[in-house]
Amino acid sequence: MPSRPLGATGPRVSALGLGCMGMSDLYGPADEAESIATLHAALDAGINLIDTGDFYGMGHNEMLIREALKTRRREEAFISVKFGAQRDPQGGWIGIDGRPAAVKNSLAYSLRRLGTDHIDIYRIARVDPAVPVEETVGAIADMVKAGYVRHIGLSEAGADTLRRAHAVHPITDLQIEYSLFSRGIEADILPACRELGIGITAYGVLSRGLLSGHWSMQRNGTTSDFRSISPRFQNGNLERNLALVEALRSVAESKGITVAQAAIGWVLAQGEDIVPLIGARKRERLQEALGSLSLVLTAADLAHIEQAVPVDAVAGDRYDKHAMASLDSERG
Repeated sequence: MPSRPLGATGPRVSALGLGCMGMSDLYGPADEAESIATLHAALDAGINLIDTGDFYGMGHNEMLIREALKTRRREEAFISVKFGAQRDPQGGWIGIDGRPAAVKNSLAYSLRRLGTDHIDIYRIARVDPAVPVEETVGAIADMVKAGYVRHIGLSEAGADTLRRAHAVHPITDLQIEYSLFSRGIEADILPACRELGIGITAYGVLSRGLLSGHWSMQRNGTTSDFRSISPRFQNGNLERNLALVEALRSVAESKGITVAQAAIGWVLAQGEDIVPLIGARKRERLQEALGSLSLVLTAADLAHIEQAVPVDAVAGDRYDKHAMASLDSERG
């Protein structure tokens, strides 16, 4: 397993990370035994970056990871945790809480659910507009000093917020959506990260399955699958986006690889400071993603991929209007 630096101040981690959200929430029913088997397969393959959120399944995802790590050494996993997203008993989203007291309270519960004495990288899921980011990061910094957290990250933060946060404590990485379908970070956010020495952990590299090559017009999400209300999966948008996928498939097949491998390989090729997070829920999908690590994409290959999926060609925003409004990364 090749490794990549997680920012200028962070450790080296596996070149791919495993995003575990779908094992507990938001993508419809999941098989817990298969989820644990997939986590074990990822660890066996050398993937050590394991990403979760305390609100994924309202704590279920952290407990799932705890179960998977029972038979493993703690140091095999570099655990990344997001906090701050508030939910009601029906699973609805009711806000974000970045107050210092909330930071420490959330951390205490995550440590217990994960069965560990420290979290490797801790970050607020969305920047709280009601709390200065300096206060939120300062509270996490207190937990670094106390030994409960090793590194501090951010999620979906804009360039100005990154600079303000980094002035309080070194920010190891920014977790943000980045794919052939979502290239907004290239204008300001990615240059700011590189200026500050902040790494990128890229989620949504397969655009929630759209770029996997396995989605079709006939596949309908259940009511528990948030893709059923995601703009890019709506009628009209979906047809246009799947046409882009078919164009990418032609390029991929000319290289003897899958659509997913081409999409992941493109993200990997954008810089050694970028670590894609793969949201595999099954071992077969994990195995397919691992194949992207052996790809050698030439400049001509990358150009062909970008011709198949031009910048801004995707139809629909990556979230609905309410969720888009919560993203610090999307503010002017």
